[in-house]
Amino acid sequence: MRVGIGYDVHTLITGRRLVLGGVEIPFEQGLAGHSDADVLCHAIMDALLGATSLGDIGQYFPPDDPKYKDASSLGLLRQVGELIAKHGWRAANLDATIVAERPKLAGHIPQMRQLIAHSLNIDSEKVGVKATTTEGLGFAGRGEGIAAYAVALVERL
Repeated sequence: MRVGIGYDVHTLITGRRLVLGGVEIPFEQGLAGHSDADVLCHAIMDALLGATSLGDIGQYFPPDDPKYKDASSLGLLRQVGELIAKHGWRAANLDATIVAERPKLAGHIPQMRQLIAHSLNIDSEKVGVKATTTEGLGFAGRGEGIAAYAVALVERL
């Protein structure tokens, strides 16, 4: 077994939809980015790639490649799951935390867990997702962006 950690952050802007864990969240702002800018999926991808010593998401999905413009991060996560499987690994457990002052996310977390699990072909009981605020501190507390942390435990197939 191996463990990897991932982190991602994107700026909140108007004119974009907010997607977290593959779920479109009703909100007046969305995350800036080349793909759908789903910080939760991006952090999980980096955790999986780190645990398997396969690099990072920028190596596989460069932000300047037009092929990934507005791409679904759940689709990219599925590709990472397939990549680690080709190297003899699978996700044994994931735990992630979204850092955002707003919007409230608790009601969306069960669907996020289901979608992430489905993308990786694992049981949703192996996917933990939490949300927290920074109590008004820092960029997330000022509503300038959203971040996510993820830890992945992988095991040999």
